[in-house]
Amino acid sequence: MKLTLSESRLLKDPINIISELVNEVTFKLDQDKIEVIAMDPANVAMVIFRLLSSAFVDYSLDEPVALSVNLDSLKQVLRRAKPQDIIILELEENKLRIEFSGESTRVFHLSLLNLEKQQQKIPELSFPASLELSSSVLTEAIEDMDIIADAVLFTLEPSKFSIEASGTLSKAKIDLQKSDDLKISMANDSKVKSKYSVEYLKKIMKGSKLANSASVYFADNYPLKVQYKLLDKLDLEFILAPRVQND
Repeated sequence: MKLTLSESRLLKDPINIISELVNEVTFKLDQDKIEVIAMDPANVAMVIFRLLSSAFVDYSLDEPVALSVNLDSLKQVLRRAKPQDIIILELEENKLRIEFSGESTRVFHLSLLNLEKQQQKIPELSFPASLELSSSVLTEAIEDMDIIADAVLFTLEPSKFSIEASGTLSKAKIDLQKSDDLKISMANDSKVKSKYSVEYLKKIMKGSKLANSASVYFADNYPLKVQYKLLDKLDLEFILAPRVQND
């Protein structure tokens, strides 16, 4: 196994984001991609990350491999990567060899874990409504709601997307109208509503660092899916359980 990545941010940034939700993960490598499917300890949010083989300048893998690592340890190593560094990943004596090649050559060896946890499966979800919008606009909206309450209500109609929060003494609402910058898709004209945790949404919104747009899928009192995508490079998805409406 030898994987060479010329854009260090494609690994560095997603690992920083994923580590907000989980501490230990298993990377599954096959001929097409590196994949992580992990659930946070509270079983509230799932993260699905795929770094495609087409993102690498060299992707040599003889057979599928599973590598379990501590994300804090990996994050500390990747933090040392400079934007212009080339990252080379190899297996060496049951350790992950991480080389940064740039103005100098630096090599780290990261111990692998033996995780015997049950394999996570992506739930089968059906979404009658979805939208695509600027990831920065969505992030700003969640940050606005954070000063009001610990949960937000998403409402989607054929012509607009609304985000609102209500606290003991305060409330706030943001309306975003359908436009070229906000694409809305609905199976019918019925309004859909669901409430979600601001704490988790703030962690999910960190994905805005990866992509300029975010795709959002939800339904009435139903899990939320948020997806950030870089064509032919990576895909980062989050699935978040809803908050009950009367909490």
